[in-house]
Amino acid sequence: MCQTAIYPGTFDPVTYGHIDLIKRAQEIFSEVIVAVAHNPYKEPLFSAKERVEMIKQAINGLKGVVICDFDNLVVDFATKHKAKILIRGMRMVSDFEYEFQMALTNRKLAAHIETIFLMPQESYSYLSSRLLKEAAALGADLSAFVPNFVEKALKEKLSAIGK
Repeated sequence: MCQTAIYPGTFDPVTYGHIDLIKRAQEIFSEVIVAVAHNPYKEPLFSAKERVEMIKQAINGLKGVVICDFDNLVVDFATKHKAKILIRGMRMVSDFEYEFQMALTNRKLAAHIETIFLMPQESYSYLSSRLLKEAAALGADLSAFVPNFVEKALKEKLSAIGK
């Protein structure tokens, strides 16, 4: 399929589940733009620049994948990049209601853009950045969930802010 797809998210921090979805999308679409949202409402631990750099390192030059940040509506970002597809990860049934609501809102805002849901490998289906931040704050070994450099950065950041 010769299409550009946008995979938007906060990626705070990037996990093996995110990386899995990037690789799956890259197998389907000619170009995948991983769009890192500034999203101050989620109060990210890492800056957008830090999250972009972590993803670049995590995918290590995967062909057909571009990583950048954005601070506007994702449908406006997609239109600017001539993309008609948004990729969203669907981990569990609990994600469905939120993701469905967001997809319908995006459709109302920009009818020319479709949302496609991808599921990660089963071994990553329970991962969430929020839970990993909590586990890291309590000293958990995160090597099964994130690349080593992400775990190190996460623990350093949490230590610096006193968590």
